[in-house]
Amino acid sequence: MEKLHTEAEFRGRVGRDGLTVAVFKAAWCKDCHFIEPFMPDVERAYAGRIDFVEIDRDELPDLCSELNILGIPSFIAFRSGQELIRFVSKLRKTREEIEQFLDRAVQVSGELSER
Repeated sequence: MEKLHTEAEFRGRVGRDGLTVAVFKAAWCKDCHFIEPFMPDVERAYAGRIDFVEIDRDELPDLCSELNILGIPSFIAFRSGQELIRFVSKLRKTREEIEQFLDRAVQVSGELSER
């Protein structure tokens, strides 16, 4: 997962026509570290359908404030600069829950393509 360091990088990536999922994390977040072992496998499973990017909430606080990122890790799906759906909860996220969110993101993005 490519880590983005500027708002310009973020806006460029989520502004693309394809589906991009931004994962908002922080170095001190235990739940963020919990997902690290399985996320590379998840990324491979969705290769060609989803572009994943990572943002450190503490590195880009203004962007996170603008996007109302309160809990982390947070997952937000974007297409052409527009937010499609997000997965945020105060509970630790399981691989299955993340994959269900990603499946829904692919579905929503596909429905937009059909219009």
